[in-house]
Amino acid sequence: MRGEAPPATPIERIRSHLVGLRMARALETLDHVVQQLERGQVGAIEAIEVLLAEEITIRESRRIKAALQMARLATIKTLSGFDFSFQPSLDRNRLLALAQLDFIDRHEVVHFIGQSGTGKSHLAAALGVEAVRAGRSVYFSPLADIVDSLAKADREGRLRERIQYLCRSSLLIIDEIGYLTVGAGAGNLFFQLVNARYEKGAMILTSNRGFAEWGAVFGDPVVATALLDRLLHHAVVVHIEGASYRLRQHADLVPQALRPKAPASPVADAPRRRGRPPKTRDGQPS
Repeated sequence: MRGEAPPATPIERIRSHLVGLRMARALETLDHVVQQLERGQVGAIEAIEVLLAEEITIRESRRIKAALQMARLATIKTLSGFDFSFQPSLDRNRLLALAQLDFIDRHEVVHFIGQSGTGKSHLAAALGVEAVRAGRSVYFSPLADIVDSLAKADREGRLRERIQYLCRSSLLIIDEIGYLTVGAGAGNLFFQLVNARYEKGAMILTSNRGFAEWGAVFGDPVVATALLDRLLHHAVVVHIEGASYRLRQHADLVPQALRPKAPASPVADAPRRRGRPPKTRDGQPS
């Protein structure tokens, strides 16, 4: 009969199926794989595996990219990109063990303590990237941004909603604790967040201050004690001793008085305290 189109070939039908399934990368790869199949370079099963692997790879790449944006991990840091030779105080195997992410399942808090430039933020972000790749939800933020967002939500009557949002992520990373002091009011808001995540969600904290100085950081020794009560109960403390990685090529230009010193109080692995902390009322630290 005139006007009838010839029947579609198997390859044309495969292309149509890939379009319908929105498998764009597999569609791009199809002709090359078919040529390999016709030349006997791959078998039928291998050809199918190649097509599916190409599609899975591109989709996983897109997922990771979107998740990193949601996590606010704009600058990608990795453990392989960290110069452990410059910070000999760090136990590389210990960091690789943390990268297995068991601490997330145990709802633990990882503390990176050290002077500016010693790699705390790099390591925290690198663990965040590992978590994203493993399909975990992550949120990364400096402490200043966290307390600002909590204060704004409190003024607008949305504090509970904001805290719930910050508790959704499997891993919350809070950077730069101690670089700026916060008032007692902001410290109390931060305590409410920490208390809401306590034993429910993992955290990574970075700080250039020893724990004994947190009273000054948060403007109130009572608030600081209540914070540490929760944050050290299930904790892994990594103390980084050493010079600034960023200034390693210009160390001789930094005045002696401004060169990094050891934290005011030595920080060791925090002992695990038994039992739960006292209960709180109205979000106030006990």
